[in-house]
Amino acid sequence: MGKTAQYTRITAVLAIFLAALAGCKVSYSFSGVNISPEVQTYSVEYFPNRAAVVQAQLSQEFTNTLMDKIQNNTNLDLASDGGDVSFSGEITGYETRPTAITGNETAARNRLTITVRVKYTNVVEPELDYDQSFSRYEDYDASQNLSDVENELIGLIVENLVEDIFNKAFISW
Repeated sequence: MGKTAQYTRITAVLAIFLAALAGCKVSYSFSGVNISPEVQTYSVEYFPNRAAVVQAQLSQEFTNTLMDKIQNNTNLDLASDGGDVSFSGEITGYETRPTAITGNETAARNRLTITVRVKYTNVVEPELDYDQSFSRYEDYDASQNLSDVENELIGLIVENLVEDIFNKAFISW
């Protein structure tokens, strides 16, 4: 077989391969975010604190952190109401309790736990909708007053909660 025939055959195979690929829908994402191209907007309603113990800034911090996470990790535009995807819900739990007891029946460690119920609605792909509770906690030394470490713990817990909620809505593994 001559070189011209060999190049022709390689070119034909390559052309067939490229034509086959042209018909495929390929989506790349280095962040793991998987959002339908039809989804353009998101909305986040204020999450009221309905826990037995109400921490004053928790609702605002949680709501803002969720909005920031979506804004910084997607190309979606914020809609004031009724986005293509929307998040609503409430803070249902805020509690601290001992987790490790020393030999003299006193707490060595305490745990702050926050629980949030989230309703996620996707008008483009309603099969992805969910209504679910998410809970996260952080432990702290019992010799510390909660008021001394509360803001730091809340920040860590809220970041983890928002990560879980975001992943459930937008990461398809």
